Amino acid sequence: MALNYIWIAFFLIAFVVALIRLIFFGDTEVFPEMMESTFSMAKTGFEISIGLTGALTLWMGIMRIGERGGVVAVIAKGISPLFTRIFPEIPKNHPVFGPMMMNFSMNFLGLDNAATPLGLKTMEGLQELNPQKERASNAQIMFLVLNTSGLTLIPVSIMAYRATNGAANPADIFIPILLATYFSTLVGLITVSIFQKINLLNKVVLSYIGTLTLIIIAALYYFQSIPQEQVSVVSNVAAAIILLGIVCSFIIMAVKNKVNVYEALIDGGKDGFNIAIKIIPYLVGILVAIGVFRSSGALDFINDGFKTFFEFVGINTEFVDALPVAWMKPLSGSGARAAMLETYTNFGVDSFPGRVASVLQGSTETTFYVLAVYFGAVKIKNSRYAATAGLIADFAGVIAAIIISYIFFY
Repeated sequence: MALNYIWIAFFLIAFVVALIRLIFFGDTEVFPEMMESTFSMAKTGFEISIGLTGALTLWMGIMRIGERGGVVAVIAKGISPLFTRIFPEIPKNHPVFGPMMMNFSMNFLGLDNAATPLGLKTMEGLQELNPQKERASNAQIMFLVLNTSGLTLIPVSIMAYRATNGAANPADIFIPILLATYFSTLVGLITVSIFQKINLLNKVVLSYIGTLTLIIIAALYYFQSIPQEQVSVVSNVAAAIILLGIVCSFIIMAVKNKVNVYEALIDGGKDGFNIAIKIIPYLVGILVAIGVFRSSGALDFINDGFKTFFEFVGINTEFVDALPVAWMKPLSGSGARAAMLETYTNFGVDSFPGRVASVLQGSTETTFYVLAVYFGAVKIKNSRYAATAGLIADFAGVIAAIIISYIFFY
């Protein structure tokens, strides 16, 4: 039901805002722009779905090799102590833990194209355990919120955009983004745990979280110790080695266990193609609503209102010029990226708003996109509190990004 209410709210709010612009400001272009956005966003949704087909076909095939070769079972066993506590509905050592862990690992390395097929594979596995097929299970919600919180070690794409726009030090947002995503992920985990009454205060969970924290600190120390111009090179090479190493380990294990590797690849690839087709109507639906909401000017009204409020209470408002990125991020990844680039153009890539925009862009994932794609793939209609928990994590990421930006850059 949550997606139903969100979709309705986007359209109704957009229509009211557009009427205000027409009646009080004489803006005769707003309704044609909204109408045009319905067609353009429908086209975008279809193109994204088709664009996913190749990646889905490949990575679902690779995951099938891993399943039949036994690698997935090994991965599941390694993270079972943690995941059986934050995913209590999933049986111990269940195969779904394999693609789930791989998905988190790919997101952590900033490999979104590889992470999405693994996430869809995970959602399919969770759907098999779901007794109410049209209603999101607790495990599906936990998985989705942890995805939308967007924990990322290396924000390669953002550093690339900063370099392209002439930043003096494109990697200076690396540490702030890592810290912001860490806080958003932690808040997302805590939020869902409260909803689901999961006890996080036990030594197993704390030990895993502590280990992850140490890994982050070690990574931070390493990347601080090398020249900034080497950060992107090292991260790209490391990510590629890890990714290809994973693929090779799947193949080696499969050969060892006498699995027909190519046949497994093809069988899994067929599932990937079918999933890509399934998500088209769900993705088109949510993107059209987002497009109408944006083109109506509703986001601009929200941003102007916040600026007025912060000026009234006497808070420094320099960060407000970067807030369009925060408003767009839960709705549209490309929209948020466009808002970030627009901030670079208007204020400068190395300006305070430019740096805040960069950190905001890397602080979380695109919540409603992930919601539409992952739940749409398994035909979930009642998302329960998934959107609420995801937006809470997003909000934490935004607040952390702003505060950390002031600490690092102001």
